[in-house]
Amino acid sequence: MTALSPDLRLWDPPVTYRIGVAMGVQANPYSGELLRAIRGAAAQAGCDVLLAETEDAAGEEAAVVRALRADLVDGVLLVPAAGDEAVINGLVRMGVPTVLVDRLAARNDVDQVGTENVHAVASLVRHLTSRRHRKIGLVSGEESQEVSRERVRGYRLGLEQAGLRFNRELVECGLSTPGGAARATAKLLDGWPSPTALVVADESMLVGVQYEAHRRGIKIGSELAVVGYGDMDWARRVSPAVTTLAQPAADIGHRAVQLLTSRMADPDRPPESVLLTPKFLHGASCGC
Repeated sequence: MTALSPDLRLWDPPVTYRIGVAMGVQANPYSGELLRAIRGAAAQAGCDVLLAETEDAAGEEAAVVRALRADLVDGVLLVPAAGDEAVINGLVRMGVPTVLVDRLAARNDVDQVGTENVHAVASLVRHLTSRRHRKIGLVSGEESQEVSRERVRGYRLGLEQAGLRFNRELVECGLSTPGGAARATAKLLDGWPSPTALVVADESMLVGVQYEAHRRGIKIGSELAVVGYGDMDWARRVSPAVTTLAQPAADIGHRAVQLLTSRMADPDRPPESVLLTPKFLHGASCGC
């Protein structure tokens, strides 16, 4: 069932705008930090926030956005679900002020804010090559998502910058799920050439990579280097801690609200795509 939960407080100043936030709360590892930032920035701007859970599913996303529109929100912050862009197309066609958050699309007709992917992932590859790794595998994400394609491009760029040739046999799609990543890791480790290091394209897949390495008795850090993209509390508590690129969730939330309020105030301004730099968090999983 589609649920809308207003974030209303008594005795607040009059609301300037009502913002609908549509996202898969449970599917997003840093949704709590992102929502806190959105609510804080919205409060500063005198905006009311209406949260709608999409379950990270395209069908539920469409129902949620319809419900938000029926509730007369002035604008929408959308963390797009994987799949087609029908919901985004509809919002743009109807002229609804919209900002895509975190998962960006390959289009220039809507405001977007997220993290830079291509050069960031290339830096992970270069970090591994600095440790003398030459057989570096990639567990890539859901191929329908632009963010996944960007991270594959970053992987290839990193290899090129290190003077290494791209080998298709060292890339497997983990479908952006733990189970898919475990199967992808198994294929890579059973294949030829077998990688000495893995780049994991998102946080949910790091769980599957960890599981498969543990199942095989492979010691991450000493026998298999692992680096990833994402900011998870558990990644810093496990042994060894995981080397990752962390999304600046608070900055993304604040910038998203700024873009949306600017769009609502000036509907005719050119759309912006804002790419923020992720933070490098070093652990021992890379072997150093």
